[in-house]
Amino acid sequence: MTDHQAAQRLLAMEDVLILTHRRPDGDTIGCACALCLALRQLGKTAWVLPNEDAHGLFTPYFEGVLAPAEFVPQFVVSVDTAALGMLPGSGKAYAGRIDLAIDHHGSQEFFAERTCLDAEAAACGEIVYDILRQLTPLTPEMALPLYVAISTDTGCFVYSNTTPRSHRIAAQLMDCGIDVAPVNKALFRTKSAVRLAMEARMVAGMERCDAGRVVVMQIPLSLRQELHATDADIEELSALAAQVEGTDCGVTLRELRPGTVKLSLRTGPRVNATEVCRLLGGGGHAAAAGATVSGTMAQAKSAVLAAIAQVIGPLAP
Repeated sequence: MTDHQAAQRLLAMEDVLILTHRRPDGDTIGCACALCLALRQLGKTAWVLPNEDAHGLFTPYFEGVLAPAEFVPQFVVSVDTAALGMLPGSGKAYAGRIDLAIDHHGSQEFFAERTCLDAEAAACGEIVYDILRQLTPLTPEMALPLYVAISTDTGCFVYSNTTPRSHRIAAQLMDCGIDVAPVNKALFRTKSAVRLAMEARMVAGMERCDAGRVVVMQIPLSLRQELHATDADIEELSALAAQVEGTDCGVTLRELRPGTVKLSLRTGPRVNATEVCRLLGGGGHAAAAGATVSGTMAQAKSAVLAAIAQVIGPLAP
């Protein structure tokens, strides 16, 4: 459905519960919080489902919107979630009753009763922005999480998915009177000492393949334990491998627990990240995608390199 149809659908809802995806980023959190506040401004009861994976970098935006345990929704809406497998543990109970999914992933699995999808949008926040403008005037309280949503998914407006429209929406959100300087500093210009140490170790152990065009970096569980790294320390480390000069495919392998590895791809036009990750049971966007695979770190590396070769052809020595 279109954003206009999604807006009309939301107008007809009461007692709404909004779901975010597991290991939530700024896009899913920003969308959920802004949508919740907009629905409340319309006089509706709306809450965001608590997400056990959320960490301190984004949790301040949840203040006042997290659903109490006794809340029973009539309608359920998901934001920035491409598949039911992306729901956190707290969201599994609602997997079969999602009324509306708002998303921008090309790998969207259409699990909801109705879906508002724009795979060309740089962030789900752009879609939610279009919807909210048709529902109610934007307040600074809504504008700030929407700015977080769009800025994080565009890497503070430097990733290749950034469009003129992304900048125009950001400007309109800033016109609402929000102060983006503290947000930009916290999200894009601040790193903990532990984060910097992790980056150093990842760079020291990186592997270059395909004549240097594919770079693989690893975050074994032992490294996280050794450095006592939090989720906030690990946030956005998946972008590091793609920053190596001469690289057009950055692969990050993160060991979630023994036998389970999360892989993230950041790519240029030569490698379609979604196609690679789809072969491994994941998905995402053409330039940024991910998947979770079973096995050791070595097995995960072999699997992703084989998938890349399947998409683009044999890798050079």
